[in-house]
Amino acid sequence: MSSKDVIFERIRSATAGGVVGAEVPRDYDRASLVGPGDVDRFAETVDDYRAQVFRVSESEIAATVHGLLGEGARVVVPVDLPPSWVEGVSTVYDTGLSVDEFDSVDAVVTGCRVGIAATGTIVLDAGFAQGRRALTLVPDHHICIVRADQVVETVPQAFAVLDATRPLTFVSGPSATSDIELNRVEGVHGPRRLDVVIVETVATS
Repeated sequence: MSSKDVIFERIRSATAGGVVGAEVPRDYDRASLVGPGDVDRFAETVDDYRAQVFRVSESEIAATVHGLLGEGARVVVPVDLPPSWVEGVSTVYDTGLSVDEFDSVDAVVTGCRVGIAATGTIVLDAGFAQGRRALTLVPDHHICIVRADQVVETVPQAFAVLDATRPLTFVSGPSATSDIELNRVEGVHGPRRLDVVIVETVATS
């Protein structure tokens, strides 16, 4: 009897009486499915992933973006990105650019759909001010604008906001991997530099 036959025989013996499906526990935290998340916690967890975090007001977005770029830098942006976010910056709008054209720019600026405080994750769904997935995977530097009211606490809370039929991209820090000797290499599967600009919500009386 070959090793393969032995394995199959053991499977047949184990399942002879029928397989009873194990009950999957659903007791994880679902208490806070609505309402804002902890922006301070989000900033801390994003920072833990070696991304730079900046907390600004609405009027400071363009100056912050400009300051994160080198002199004469060219930036690719989605066609529906608010112009006020990149005022004074040399921008190229993604109107169907090729991968080579993405690779020739210095950075990409986008918004996001949601930020997750517990994991320091930003989630993009190709919606408003985000563009297509390739836009944020090819350029070496990603500047992501996150509004404070887009931050939620947990992953289950994020999925309560997200539409699972859309192309979802979860980003936790710059792209990184490690070889067998645990040497960290950044920029393999996406941008090697991630800057997250949190736009503080202005309280109204």
